[in-house]
Amino acid sequence: MSINSSVAGTAPNSSTTILLGRILLAVIFLFSGFGKLTAISGTAGYFGALGLPMPTVTAVLVGLIELLGGLAILVGFQTRIAAWVLAIFTIATGLVAHTGWADQMQMIQFLKNLAITGGFILLASSGAGAYSIDAKRG
Repeated sequence: MSINSSVAGTAPNSSTTILLGRILLAVIFLFSGFGKLTAISGTAGYFGALGLPMPTVTAVLVGLIELLGGLAILVGFQTRIAAWVLAIFTIATGLVAHTGWADQMQMIQFLKNLAITGGFILLASSGAGAYSIDAKRG
């Protein structure tokens, strides 16, 4: 193994751990996006209560970002771009929905968003690894 392959995250060991990380990061977004898209009215009601504009349109857009972004991360397609999009999205979500830090649960939710964002930044930096569509496209 050369230094370049280990730095690029393409060594078999690092590719396996990157794949595991991609799966773990993707799960929450796949479930959340699917849940939003199959319950648009409830999601729109929640978004309206948060004061978000055009809550139904926002619910659809958010659901699609989560579902399609999660799928891209899972299979390793356009991974660096998807990771940056979801990193920004996850920080924005924390700042919109989890800033009531006097409530310990809201603080935990915000910190969870920060941790997930950190994972996406690492993924954007490392790339998808060898076990991905990105690697196959070469």
